[in-house]
Amino acid sequence: MTVKYILRLVPGIMILVSLALGLTVNQWWFALAAFVGLNLIQSAFTKWCLLESILIKIGVPEE
Repeated sequence: MTVKYILRLVPGIMILVSLALGLTVNQWWFALAAFVGLNLIQSAFTKWCLLESILIKIGVPEE
C-alpha cells in the first residue's frame, strides 16, 4: 500500500465509522466526521497532512 492509497482509505473509514457510531451510540461521534472533513479541507488549501507526514516517517512507500 502506498501513502496515496492510505490517505484516501483512512478518512473514508473514519467518516463511515463515526457516522455509524453517531447513529447508534451517541451524537457526539458526528464531531469526528466533522473533524475529518475539516482536516481534508485544510489539507487541500495548505497541501500538508499530518497523516501523510507520519506515513512517510514510518517508511510507507510514496508511489
